[in-house]
Amino acid sequence: MKPAQRIAVGSVFTECNQFGGMIIDMSWFERYELLRGDELLRAHSGVLGGMLEVLREHETDVVPLAYASTCPGGLLSSDCYAKLKAEILDALSAAAPVHGVLLPLHGGAAAEDVDDVEGDLISSVREVVGPSVPLVATLDLHAHVTSAMVAGADALLGWETYPHRDAFSTGERGARLLLDIIEGRCRPTMAMAKVPVITSAIRASTEDDGLFARTMRFAKEREGKGGIVSTSVFLAHFPLDQPDLGGGGLVVANDDMDAAVSLARQIAEQYWTGRFELEPETCTADQAVARGLAVEGGPVVLVEAADCIGGGAAGDSVASLRALLAAGVEETSLVPVVDPLAAAECQRAGAGSEVTLDLGHRCDPRWGSPIRVTGRVTRLSDGRFRYTGGIWDGVEGKMGTSAVLSVGAVQVLVTTYATYDWMDEQFGSVQLNPASSKFIVAKNPMNYRRAYGGMAKAIFILDTPGPTPPTVKHLSYKRLERPYFPLDEDIPGLTPTILK
Repeated sequence: MKPAQRIAVGSVFTECNQFGGMIIDMSWFERYELLRGDELLRAHSGVLGGMLEVLREHETDVVPLAYASTCPGGLLSSDCYAKLKAEILDALSAAAPVHGVLLPLHGGAAAEDVDDVEGDLISSVREVVGPSVPLVATLDLHAHVTSAMVAGADALLGWETYPHRDAFSTGERGARLLLDIIEGRCRPTMAMAKVPVITSAIRASTEDDGLFARTMRFAKEREGKGGIVSTSVFLAHFPLDQPDLGGGGLVVANDDMDAAVSLARQIAEQYWTGRFELEPETCTADQAVARGLAVEGGPVVLVEAADCIGGGAAGDSVASLRALLAAGVEETSLVPVVDPLAAAECQRAGAGSEVTLDLGHRCDPRWGSPIRVTGRVTRLSDGRFRYTGGIWDGVEGKMGTSAVLSVGAVQVLVTTYATYDWMDEQFGSVQLNPASSKFIVAKNPMNYRRAYGGMAKAIFILDTPGPTPPTVKHLSYKRLERPYFPLDEDIPGLTPTILK
């Protein structure tokens, strides 16, 4: 009887911001997912769950390394990354030999002392297993794909949907490709073509007819034809300040590098040609509130993308709150703010108490100053909720000590910890109802469509300070050199950079 294939699985999965946000340490992973041994093997959702489902179907011998996954933030602390990396590599060395390695990664992580966490981890794993053991990694479609990632992996596969609905199926695709490589059904040749398009993700849905959706369809229609095994389109994670940042296409072909390079170049060229579609129209918070008040009914969604926790921001901005209070909004409106000091003050005061406190911009004060408010603590919570889809489907979210602070008609959800936004789980956990609200402040560039798109009477993209702004024209890159779009609208003689 043929012995089972031994497949090692592990990861450090997060998204980092080099312009702001809070340092990510081990406690962040402990609040989300830090899985080892049998606990890792029992995972049933997300990319990891998809990988394990396929590996179980094929009766492989899964070697659990460690799976560390958490909400985006600032940089990984040097100590945190060093410990997680060492744990993964030590487990891999102890398990040798293995027939293959699966790494469910993000592609947008950076540590205090390592710019390219995924490239570093892939390269380090490669050193342990040697050049002949197949290594497949999956990436978020917002990954910053680097030369180290391409050189170290046999194949990289990107997610296909935004909002992200395909984490599980991407894990399945990655596992199937790895098994095809091990069994000799595929000899992967891979190429990435990059162009200097650096934009936010606000206009990068895969569910409409915009540039990103059209480019993704163009790429996916070519899978399975002419030896093309897999295609991916990447919108680079723009809050990384790195010299080779850019988006484009990645292609895995079956023993045909010329085909991989040719198609990857076509994808990147199409992406460059349509680049202007990716820049959004914005307005100030005051303008948005004034326009929203003129809209009959609600909800009106104020997209404060610059404070996107899903992009690594702290979630502590009160720019929208300030505008709502200044306008004297008298209808119920919902605003999320991460402020552990204010959450603790509300907890001490108790439900029903009136408090006067400073609120906001105390986690990452680089982007604004607190606002002094007086309100009533209408509800207290331990901050626990359950994700109902997306990357962490079924995982328990932990906002920490939380409170609903009613400042007039504005209901402020004050939390201790930042948590990724998928639907409206955070508001729902404290009995706040977006559907009956006049204004909803959404601090993400895309998932608000899933949560509120069907009910919104109007949506405004705000131009506010923060490390995840709706346009990179507001970011001061130090290491990313020009020319790049949108600062340079045209770059004569541009040809895609090819990584292979």
